Amino acid sequence: MLAAIGLDETHESAYRALVSVGAAEVPDLARRLSLGEHDTEHALRRLERHGLAAQSTARPGRWVAAPPGVALGALLTQQRHELDKAELAAALLAEEYRAAAAEPAVHDLVEVVSGAAGVGQRFLQLQLGAAEEVCALVTGNPVAVSGMENDAEEQAAGRGVRYRVVVERAVLDRPDGITELTAALARDEQVRVVDTVPTKLVVADRSLAMVPLTSRGTEPAALVVHASGLLELLSGLFESVWREALPLRLGVSGVIEQGPDGPDSTDLEVLSLLLAGLTDASVAKQLDLGLRTVQRRVKRLMELTGVTTRLQLGWHAYERGWVARH
Repeated sequence: MLAAIGLDETHESAYRALVSVGAAEVPDLARRLSLGEHDTEHALRRLERHGLAAQSTARPGRWVAAPPGVALGALLTQQRHELDKAELAAALLAEEYRAAAAEPAVHDLVEVVSGAAGVGQRFLQLQLGAAEEVCALVTGNPVAVSGMENDAEEQAAGRGVRYRVVVERAVLDRPDGITELTAALARDEQVRVVDTVPTKLVVADRSLAMVPLTSRGTEPAALVVHASGLLELLSGLFESVWREALPLRLGVSGVIEQGPDGPDSTDLEVLSLLLAGLTDASVAKQLDLGLRTVQRRVKRLMELTGVTTRLQLGWHAYERGWVARH
């Protein structure tokens, strides 16, 4: 827990042991830590440099723990100061970058990453840099990265980044496929499945995307796409696949596939009246429903079609044959 201030597990254990007894000599502390005396003394010297321990002036060879409230407080204050300086430096660099890239050249909108290590590292960076959402299309034959299993995904999801993932059905047949999907669903990620996806794809915050460039007989390579018309095209590709995919859920027996869930007759009546220009309140009155019931049904239909506006819902309702133009 004290790694943020530069202490590894051994040094933290030594400090905790010293705090619990207040003061101790090296042999006694070594027995408590199950370490050699040389390693124990080395750990105490490290704590001394951090101001967390000191040798007793009254009894040579005896070590005394510094009060945690004072010693750790000072280290944390110093760490915050260093982070503030780093944040300021990052902001200045970002400003310089924006100034230099105000009118980016065409070749600056894409970058090519080569090699399995480079592709894997860039894939992790996309997720670690995401602030709101990561969207991914995952195939059943990973090359450089699996698309599902990595520490960056868990870290990003842990700090609130939303994940929407579409996997090929072949992913479910992989030896570790169900395990990975179960872990993803347990992190409240939204996962859907289709027979095949057109390509591997990762989109972070709709501002950066990554697609493979791998061809047979060559090492893995990928194209990283920055904000541009091409990025919008890739985002649109994901959304189209997402709308047609079927949701996966965690059931009693494990990962289960949720079948198509279309609108019922009341949903169709609500849609028809809304498209006729009625307000939610008028629809509720016309169908003898509660206002919240109407709004809840509309929200479910929007989630079902994967849209964010009612205008999009009307278009998709017509495309899917839910309503007809008279």
